[in-house]
Amino acid sequence: MKKLSILFFLLPGLLWPGCEEIPPEINPRMGNENPMDSIPVEAQQRQVLIEEFTGVRCVNCPEGSEAIEGLLDIHGQRLVAISIHAGSFAPPYPESQYDFRIDEGVNLLSYLGSPLGYPTAVVNRKKFDGEFDLQLGRLQWAGFIAQELEEEPVVKIDVQNDYSGEDRKLDVSATLYIQEDIPGEDVRISVAITENDIEDLQLTPESGTPDPNYKHKHVLRDMLANYDGDPIGEPLTAGAAIEKNYSMTLPVDWVAANCKVAVFVHRGGAEKDVLQVQQARVTE
Repeated sequence: MKKLSILFFLLPGLLWPGCEEIPPEINPRMGNENPMDSIPVEAQQRQVLIEEFTGVRCVNCPEGSEAIEGLLDIHGQRLVAISIHAGSFAPPYPESQYDFRIDEGVNLLSYLGSPLGYPTAVVNRKKFDGEFDLQLGRLQWAGFIAQELEEEPVVKIDVQNDYSGEDRKLDVSATLYIQEDIPGEDVRISVAITENDIEDLQLTPESGTPDPNYKHKHVLRDMLANYDGDPIGEPLTAGAAIEKNYSMTLPVDWVAANCKVAVFVHRGGAEKDVLQVQQARVTE
């Protein structure tokens, strides 16, 4: 089994058949003229969620992180990235400052399906035509993201964060504006908190040994809803506005200025497709 795992690890590019990559139109900041500005909810377009599975012991995973940064440069705020540390490459080193693993991340790996190799990611939790599961190899991400961005949003999401630096309490208000009737009984909302630019050990091809100065991106820190989402409950009919509220206290070792809240609406049955995602900084 160990030899088989090593083979998958060394040859990730050969493990993902069934998709001819569709290159996106290269237009930096195409998601927004200024990617730091918030987009008014009425102007919100279809936005896409990419959930990357990674680990500090994964030598190839920095290539996946770099690929996601390139996609974020292209799509701006229309792409939301979450990096989940789970699986056999995720345990920290004895010298690591942080253990990025959380229970929700471990559960998500099981919920969305374990990959055959790394780097790997799930795009909008969708099983695309020709694929045998949700997990996609690095060379497939750009094409499927571009494909999903062509859709119109059936729901728009407004995220408002109220953060107090004194007691580090965060209150999140998410309002769902239903654009058209959403069929199906099992539609859910998920709320995730990520932190960017966390400096800690990471194995890289260049370092040979774990690099202590590596900056981890979009790390999933916590989820304010269940790992598989909370049922929305209210009728999802065109014109409805549904507000959901969440709160938590940020741990003292998190840098609030580097944290974001990602809210996404998705199905909860056999099809787990994400219908829309929106992200906002914890602090402005």
